[in-house]
Amino acid sequence: MNQALAATRTAGMRDIIASARALIFDVDGTLAETEEVHRRAFNEAFAEAGLGWHWDRTTYGRLLRVAGGKERIRAFDQRSAAPLLSFSDIADLHRIKTSRYAALIATGNCPLRPGVDAWLTGARRRGQRLAIATTTSHGNIDALLSVALGPDWAGLFETIVAGDDVPRKKPAPDVYVEVLSRLALGPGDCIAIEDSGNGLMAASRAGIPVIISRSAYFSDDDWTEALLVVDDLSDIGY
Repeated sequence: MNQALAATRTAGMRDIIASARALIFDVDGTLAETEEVHRRAFNEAFAEAGLGWHWDRTTYGRLLRVAGGKERIRAFDQRSAAPLLSFSDIADLHRIKTSRYAALIATGNCPLRPGVDAWLTGARRRGQRLAIATTTSHGNIDALLSVALGPDWAGLFETIVAGDDVPRKKPAPDVYVEVLSRLALGPGDCIAIEDSGNGLMAASRAGIPVIISRSAYFSDDDWTEALLVVDDLSDIGY
């Protein structure tokens, strides 16, 4: 694609984004590159519980195809011929992990990804509505965004739907269907911003156009159904 055509396409995409009535953001990998913090928190929780488990990057990358932290622990445990953990054990282990994650995030070493703050500011200036649709927990969202956006961050978003708010997690469309219901908007009124194949499938199954901001663990996913794919949101500032 020559530079003139690329510039024309980018300008057209900015118009499409600016005309959406609402922007719906995923959290992990989309607003911030959180996955390495999550991986470290899991490993610290495993050490505290005396499990002798350690998730390296390759293992964690495979487990990210399973939506939800508790679900990942269960999937890893069930690879053994004799699984060790009950549902109660997994819940307790995940609570330790969540506490470790919050402590790590509080150090301030997990900033918003490039372009995110400008997109949020631009959307507010245009009067666009903002929402969150994520698989992660409300506690994890608050831990991240209270540091990245300040203690009043929740006031920026009209509605926040997390994984435990719906029956099924991504790639099921449930979080997006719930956001649409709360906003009283149709899927064509919105644009979803995601970073993973699971997120793309979830939003697409709800009928919402998707912009992909590629993140570290999902850079090679299949983006065929995406409206636009960028390395980060600064690539198409608007």
